Amino acid sequence: MAAVVEFKNYSMGFKDDDGQVFNLLDRVSFQVVPGKALGIVGESGCGKSMTSLSMMRLLPSAAVVQGGEILFEGKNLLAMSDEEMSKIRGEKASIIFQEPMTALNPVLTIGKQIGEAIQLHHPEVSREEIQKRVIQALEEVGIPNPETRIHQYPHEFSGGMRQRVMIAMAMINHPALLIADEPTTALDVTVQAQILDLMKRLKGTGGLVMVTHNLGVVAEICEEVVVMYAGRAVERGTLKEVFDHPLHPYTKGLMASIPTMSSGKEPLHTIPGTVPTVYDFGPGCRFADRCEHCTQRCRQQSPPEKQVGEEHLVQCWLSFEGEENADA
Repeated sequence: MAAVVEFKNYSMGFKDDDGQVFNLLDRVSFQVVPGKALGIVGESGCGKSMTSLSMMRLLPSAAVVQGGEILFEGKNLLAMSDEEMSKIRGEKASIIFQEPMTALNPVLTIGKQIGEAIQLHHPEVSREEIQKRVIQALEEVGIPNPETRIHQYPHEFSGGMRQRVMIAMAMINHPALLIADEPTTALDVTVQAQILDLMKRLKGTGGLVMVTHNLGVVAEICEEVVVMYAGRAVERGTLKEVFDHPLHPYTKGLMASIPTMSSGKEPLHTIPGTVPTVYDFGPGCRFADRCEHCTQRCRQQSPPEKQVGEEHLVQCWLSFEGEENADA
């Protein structure tokens, strides 16, 4: 099955005030296929949001693409003009931002903001038809009395309802790719469950990318997962392979830190230290300073990606133990 979007050794960094470029995303590769959801997980600062913004070509001005490709339906997004890209955003690819109150315009009604996506990409559609589609979209995401609500403003909606509005806005043109960047952040547990159930129902035949630090959300929604650490995809594969047989020490640490019914009074596992900044990256594995298995080789050489299963890949020197001639 052809991928909706595919990252091929994509690298990007940031330019400081002196013009020096510091690499963040380093040779990231993965793909999203129609009808399936991919989870991108990791701590804050691991590059998850920069990955999602790269798919939409919405990177900040200081960002510098350093190599690789991002293929959308077979065409390289990085080679497209701004005009070509604007035709894709909101029509074929949409993103749900993590903070709806800052993403929504406070001085425009909800109906106006959702309808703009149709108006921009389908100017031939009448005002009456746009309103009909907006009401239908609000009904689909579970907002009551949509005929009245379309005339209200963002501040008149609760946090959960604003998130539903963002989902309706993203889905209004039935995009081939939907990106959800921390869609349940700052929502209470009950509303989180409702939003996740809604996203499962709306997944349909398009590709879904779920960007989150919550492994429970990934387990609930996704079929495939990419574990990111300090800008690198350190482990990726099917949900079952990665969750049942985690191989990278960082993935193992994330899995061990999840509380379970059998945890009892035992203290939860923690990963020592913090995610390094782009100024602190060394030449080797970026997890080296926090890894209990770290060797001199880990600090000096970046591990290549190794396929350890049919759909399971990992970047860790531990996976090369016993292989003397591993490519560095």
